[in-house]
Amino acid sequence: MLAAFEIDPRNTVMTRHSTDPITLLNDKLDRLTALVERAVPAAAPPLDLNAAEAFVWHADTKWLQPVAKVNRVEMVLLKGIDDVRDLLMENTRRFADGASANNALLWGARGMGKSSLVKAAHATILAETNASPPLKLVEIHREDIDSLPDLLAKLRNTNKRFILFCDDLSFDHDDTSYKSLKAALDGGVEGRPENVIFYATSNRRHLLPRDMIENERSTAITPGEAVEEKVSLSDRFGLWLGFHKCSQDDYLAMVDGYLDHFDLRQGLDDVRQEALEWSTTRGSRSGRVAWQFVVDLAGRLGRSLD
Repeated sequence: MLAAFEIDPRNTVMTRHSTDPITLLNDKLDRLTALVERAVPAAAPPLDLNAAEAFVWHADTKWLQPVAKVNRVEMVLLKGIDDVRDLLMENTRRFADGASANNALLWGARGMGKSSLVKAAHATILAETNASPPLKLVEIHREDIDSLPDLLAKLRNTNKRFILFCDDLSFDHDDTSYKSLKAALDGGVEGRPENVIFYATSNRRHLLPRDMIENERSTAITPGEAVEEKVSLSDRFGLWLGFHKCSQDDYLAMVDGYLDHFDLRQGLDDVRQEALEWSTTRGSRSGRVAWQFVVDLAGRLGRSLD
């Protein structure tokens, strides 16, 4: 076999190049194979809805990835949201029982337990009813909303019921994927499958920036129609659940709930005062701030919250 050598000008290392035609051909085939593998996603594994109680939708491979352990908070630890908790639980229970139920939009203040409530409601219904057909939780990421019709097609003809969950759903100025969501929820020819319900959380009640709606009002030939198109997305959600900033009493109740649940009270006399100082440094009171305080407290005590 013939070989040639040359000096690499970048690092002055002598590089060996084979001139054997078979070797050259194999190298080119290897590079071509690698390029094709990067360009074409691997085939999705077979769909197995019995693999877990929760899944994550991957739009690029059209795969429902089983989640071995769902990151959730127990329902008893969610304080200060009793009214919306009861409404969502009743809606979810109806759906699990095969009765009519509404899509739900959980909107409002950050850190007040919107996504935690959805996951806790799913777990509670499973524990209470041992739902049959089984109730599954499927998370779809905000950037994959365009693939929602593909996901619905996979779930439509199964013998299970599904809560589709999208956390932190909102749309920017140039984003038109909200139209896909509108059609998938109610407006398509097939409509939403009866075994699927859609729960979304958002900091915005109408899911779109206020200035986007106002700009449409000021520049459109028929401003009323333009605004109606934007805000009608929220109308696809029959259940609107508002989450508002919590009071000091609610915040302390959240802290107390965590302390009791994890048995962190021993030897702590001024823990409530510490919790209030913690919220002051954060500039807000919420369930998330209460949890972060308890994590910090457990760390100082040398405890783990796992």
